[in-house]
Amino acid sequence: MTIVLDGSSLTIEKLVRIARFGEKVELDPAALERIKICRVMLEEKLAKKEIMYGTNTGIGEFSEVILSEEQVKEFQKYLIYNHAAGIGEPVAEEYVRAAIAGRINVHAHGNSGCRPEITLTLVEMLNKGVTPVVCQKGSVGASGDLAPMAQAALLLMGEGEAFFNGERLPGQEAMRRAGIEPPGLQARDGLAVINGSNLLTAMSAIHIYEMERWLKQAEIAAAMSIEALLGNLKPYTSKLHELRGFKGAVTSAANIRKCIEGSDLTTGKMKTKVQDAYSMRSTPQVIGAARDAIAYARSQVEIELNGVGDNPIFIPEDGLTLTGANFQGSPVSLPMDLAGAAVTMVCVLSERRMNRLTNPALSAGLPDFLAHEPGFYSGLMLSQYTADMMIVENRILSAPASIQSIPAAADQEDFVSMGMNTAIKNGQILDNAYGILGIEFMAAAQALDFRQFTPGKGTQKAREVIRRRVAHLDVDRPLYPDHNTMKALVESGEILDEVEQVVGKLG
Repeated sequence: MTIVLDGSSLTIEKLVRIARFGEKVELDPAALERIKICRVMLEEKLAKKEIMYGTNTGIGEFSEVILSEEQVKEFQKYLIYNHAAGIGEPVAEEYVRAAIAGRINVHAHGNSGCRPEITLTLVEMLNKGVTPVVCQKGSVGASGDLAPMAQAALLLMGEGEAFFNGERLPGQEAMRRAGIEPPGLQARDGLAVINGSNLLTAMSAIHIYEMERWLKQAEIAAAMSIEALLGNLKPYTSKLHELRGFKGAVTSAANIRKCIEGSDLTTGKMKTKVQDAYSMRSTPQVIGAARDAIAYARSQVEIELNGVGDNPIFIPEDGLTLTGANFQGSPVSLPMDLAGAAVTMVCVLSERRMNRLTNPALSAGLPDFLAHEPGFYSGLMLSQYTADMMIVENRILSAPASIQSIPAAADQEDFVSMGMNTAIKNGQILDNAYGILGIEFMAAAQALDFRQFTPGKGTQKAREVIRRRVAHLDVDRPLYPDHNTMKALVESGEILDEVEQVVGKLG
């Protein structure tokens, strides 16, 4: 189903469909008309020699330099050349596709002043699968993601590089094979493509999508561990969380109850402790706090996806040109720093439950380290080491990037968001989080194998999915294949999908 980009209705889910699943896009006809009207205004102002930043002036520290008519014609090309100054390996194609979709949505407001051909070419590139090669590093997240977006803009001149049908090609060749005519760049066109925090926002949107799915799996893993540890289920009662009032905790407790529903543990006939350790009974409060933090980040990211992130901004109905800083990435980088820290916090909680499953002093009668012959076999002792290493790495990565500004451009750009650093490190945090949670899942499944009671519908289904990939550990074996398998399983979301088929959608 084609997704219409109109400037105001782009959601994270729609962006994922475009970026990851190749959903076609279409520019809303009303948006196209707005773009045309704005362009007419810009050209009239150019004819009157009205001073407009980045159009007939230099940029950054050179904003006071006024360009001649001849220079205006060539300036956008050299602007893009100069700003295509990144470094490192290419950004994942889905992130670049999402950034292009986000930029089209900015243009759709009709406040950017570029020619319609620019926006329509970006639409065509998405629909025909031409994805610019963009270096991962170089953006400071203010004045937009200038370096990476400039690499994307090179294709509009038939230059740069692109991925097309699985090949990395010169931009001109990729556009030729796709049947796309590069429109070239005229006044304002280049800056209208690069002057927004579109790549860091695109990456953040996809990370939010993954974080939300990961949190639901964290609740499934928690339910398995709590059940295997014969947990007291009173801490997951809805009334308890409703009385405090945090939405995330109410949802988290409900999800855990759904997963354990049908378990012998819910009957009250099995002996449990009066009060369990914090890593068990405060799970809804902790995961709930992460849910609330990520919900806030989602709201900020979706505002940015549908806002006018550009500079300058043209307002045709008022005949105004406004310069400002709507490219500033801080409204996204600050909440996304919080989101990354929230994931790390839940990883710490996961490892603490995994410790209880393997620690003979804390495991409610489970075999030492979940081994069949403790002492001769070490069971899952070393799995905890692996989880611990990744948790420390995530703690290091959870230092906020949004406070790390280093002035640039001769102090004209003396505060920047460093939001690209936030986006990059959140990808690394998530990568570790898949592995950490995979290890808890593996330990919880091993522990439930030792229990002689009927498990919950959700926890039983999760164990079944795990057992299709990783066998019960009866005799010690190298565990790195199991760890990597479990990491991939969590990343795929298969456990979540199958559990939801038996217990219903998790909140």
